[in-house]
Amino acid sequence: MPYTVFALKWRPQDFESVVGQAHITATLKNAIQKNRLAHAYLFTGPRGVGKTSTARILAKALNCKEGPTVKPCQKCPSCLEINRGRSLDVIEIDGASNRGIDEIRALRENVKFAPTLGKYKVYIIDEVHQITPDGFNALLKTLEEPPEFVKFIFATTHPQKVMPTIISRCQRMDFRRIPVIEIIAQLEKIVAGEKLAVDKEVLSAIAKSSDGSLRDAESVLDQLVSFSKEKVSLKDAITVLGMVEQDVLFSLTDKIIQKDPQGALQLFNDIIDEGKDPGVFLSNLIEHFRNLMVAKVSKADTKLVDLPQDICDRLFKQSQALSLEDIFIAFNILVSTQEMSRRLDSQRIPLEISLVRLAHNRNQAKVPAPLVEPRSKTPHAEKKEEISPEKEIKESPAQNPPVSLDNVKNAWGNIVNNLAKIKMSVSTYLSEGEPTRVQGDVLTVAFPKNYSLHKESLERKENKLIIEKAISESCNASLRLNFVLDSQAKQETDARSNPFIKSALDMFGGRIVRED
Repeated sequence: MPYTVFALKWRPQDFESVVGQAHITATLKNAIQKNRLAHAYLFTGPRGVGKTSTARILAKALNCKEGPTVKPCQKCPSCLEINRGRSLDVIEIDGASNRGIDEIRALRENVKFAPTLGKYKVYIIDEVHQITPDGFNALLKTLEEPPEFVKFIFATTHPQKVMPTIISRCQRMDFRRIPVIEIIAQLEKIVAGEKLAVDKEVLSAIAKSSDGSLRDAESVLDQLVSFSKEKVSLKDAITVLGMVEQDVLFSLTDKIIQKDPQGALQLFNDIIDEGKDPGVFLSNLIEHFRNLMVAKVSKADTKLVDLPQDICDRLFKQSQALSLEDIFIAFNILVSTQEMSRRLDSQRIPLEISLVRLAHNRNQAKVPAPLVEPRSKTPHAEKKEEISPEKEIKESPAQNPPVSLDNVKNAWGNIVNNLAKIKMSVSTYLSEGEPTRVQGDVLTVAFPKNYSLHKESLERKENKLIIEKAISESCNASLRLNFVLDSQAKQETDARSNPFIKSALDMFGGRIVRED
């Protein structure tokens, strides 16, 4: 007999076997028992979560010799034909290759013919969003008033692309991503049923990498069994999936906690030498800090972390060495690293700089805020407050501002980092700007010409107030903000205001030669 892959061999055949969609199966079973079945259903959700399988089970429940029933017998001719995928009463259509008006017109004509063996004629249309607007319009009348022996089941991963007039004629059911714990449990059943030798850590790694898709997880397990000679080990999974071991993420975070930048770089270098993708590693590290945050707040609740209990316990233990503020700062730095990696040819350099930033001793590296005495409220000063801002800027001598431009530039990195704790989008946008002038109590921040979105966003009143407060706290001076676009600002902004490139230049004694 030809080999059958796990995804097909272990496909659910009844409602009880559907994994992770109890809210869907309960609704359908109640509808069958109460004889309240709709004439059309729309199944939506990510790939590999059971939409088409559930549609087949519903068709089988309707056409079983004992049906309609919530427990198809799996033995009658109708059940057997549906299981084999050759029932004349259950028509499965691919929306991508049958998307035009001619195909829908043919379907509309065939709907009139009664079922041959079962009680219902069931049309299952997969990826229904691929059907053209003309095709949908041709289907509308039939969909609204089909023959009593016809049921439509539409499945799609992109419900937003389905016409509202179609959605309004269907009962919509949203399938969810399957939790890691439930995927692991199903993989354990497959391993036991197939009598396979697989390390427990492998199943956790597969489930985590599948992004909520049981079909993807089953396919990866199938691939690993073919790849491995005897027992499937975690090393095999890491080799095939190109993933980073959970232990490595814990070890690297320990280096950050211990303020060991050399150790962090060495560990990262070992990962790269093993052929791991820096982008994948960065995504895994971001997810690890997310899990640390959730574990710290929820006290390792497995439902929120969505990982096995032993890993949740390790996350909770490690999170105790970090404050929430530390986690937020690390998360912001790593996300910013992703942004920088998109703009540089190298993914490795921004990540190395970020690891050093995370692991260095912040208490020794902080830039002290400039000590500037606030202006005393003299009668003369009170009189000046009545002068219009434009006149005050003009009369304030540039050589004697309330705070110097150098003071602002020295504190700029701290200002951007402090804003990240308050509003990340403001911090991200401001990091692309460069303080270029202080005149009177007005600070001018320049952005490159093509950064108008950053400028417009920061000019909103609420964002300006946040930035002005952060500047006031760091520089001990009240400054108003003026954002401008400057064609000359790009090179200097990217080189000196951006913390990643600035760190790289400072570390290696480099300079900007040319920037495209």
